[in-house]
Amino acid sequence: MVARDRALDLSEVAELGAPSRTVDLLDRWQESLPVLETLAASTQGWVPLGGLQVHSPVEPRQIFQAGANYRTHVIEIAAAQHDGSDGRTVEQVRADAAARLDGRGRQPPFVFQGLPSAICGAFDDVVLPYDGTQPDWELELAAVIGRLARRVTPDEALGVVAGWTIVNDLTLRERVFGANGGRMGADWVSAKNSPTFLPTGPVLVPRAAVPDPGDLQITLRLNAQVMQDQSTKDMLVDVARILAHCSSVATLLPGDLVLTGSPAGNGLAHGRLLREGDVMDAQITGLGAQRNRCVREERPAPR
Repeated sequence: MVARDRALDLSEVAELGAPSRTVDLLDRWQESLPVLETLAASTQGWVPLGGLQVHSPVEPRQIFQAGANYRTHVIEIAAAQHDGSDGRTVEQVRADAAARLDGRGRQPPFVFQGLPSAICGAFDDVVLPYDGTQPDWELELAAVIGRLARRVTPDEALGVVAGWTIVNDLTLRERVFGANGGRMGADWVSAKNSPTFLPTGPVLVPRAAVPDPGDLQITLRLNAQVMQDQSTKDMLVDVARILAHCSSVATLLPGDLVLTGSPAGNGLAHGRLLREGDVMDAQITGLGAQRNRCVREERPAPR
């Protein structure tokens, strides 16, 4: 457990069942939370956080990712991908995209699944695949599930959340509609799941500490230059409806991550994608901050 600049080892706390992983706490979240609150006020056993390596705060069994869920982001991407072949101006493309979004908030969200093997820590290096050409960032608010949930309503949905964390949902843009994607739809598995493409954390912040997930600022800087800086107010489908939708499709398990989409300001829209040596600094109101340096994957030697 982290409080300010201190950390407390929970693995020998009998009241918590001596957990070895965060999911052990999340499996008994309602019973664990009062114990954690008591421990947060204690003075014994704490060590300086600065001497520890920070890993992802969760090891989810399932990852649900909402796409195209910020109004300005959708309009930006439509403009960035327009090649002019249909005779429309960029302004017309933006206007057409905005018109298509009318009423989108009343429709189900667009959600796909990610792989837990893509997760890394909030301060780990991000490895850019040697055969990737368009690596991009997508900073997102993520909900961490705190109890088994199936077919919850939007009014009930926030009640299944244990807490919130930061996830940078990196993407190889060229793979979304490349190769098989051109014929069979978007290839989110290839585009989204390279190792280290989901920097997560640094912490899981309990739900009560973030009273309104619909009013948080999401900010990402690339080499100290602001690229994303927008409020979660710009979501097309709010967090509760995303969670309810996911629970209508599958059973949500304690520790699962539900990503809620990325705001405007991705690299594709800026015309500046990730390169070796880049540093991403990312933060969301009340959830801490990430710093990830980009390194290039070594090309394997020919066989």
